[in-house]
Amino acid sequence: MGRRDELIAKYADDLKNKCGMQPDMALLTKVTIGCGPSIYDADASTVAGSQPGEIETVKKNFLIKKLGLTDGPALDEAIAAVINTYGKSERNKYRAVVYYMLTKHFGKESVYA
Repeated sequence: MGRRDELIAKYADDLKNKCGMQPDMALLTKVTIGCGPSIYDADASTVAGSQPGEIETVKKNFLIKKLGLTDGPALDEAIAAVINTYGKSERNKYRAVVYYMLTKHFGKESVYA
C-alpha cells in the first residue's frame, strides 16, 4: 500500500469516526488526488478552520475555481458547517476531508467524474 493509499484510508476513517459519514471511496480518492502534493506536507494537508485567510483560500481556490461556484454567503456558511461537522476542537482537519465534504454539500461530484 502506497503513501497516498494510507492517507486516503486515514481520511476515510476521519469521515466515518469524526464526521459520522460513510465515505464514497471513489470520490474521496479523486478529491485526494486533486489536492496534489499538498497531502504530503504537514502544514498544507490541513485546514486551519479558525484562520480567516485559510477559509478565504478554501473558498477562492476550491469552491470558486475548482467547483465553479459563485461567491456569496452560502459558501462561507458551507465552510462553517463543514468545520463544525469535523469538530472545531479537532486539531487536524485534513484538507482532502474538508474538500470532500464541501463537494458533497454542494452536490458537485460531477466535477470529479
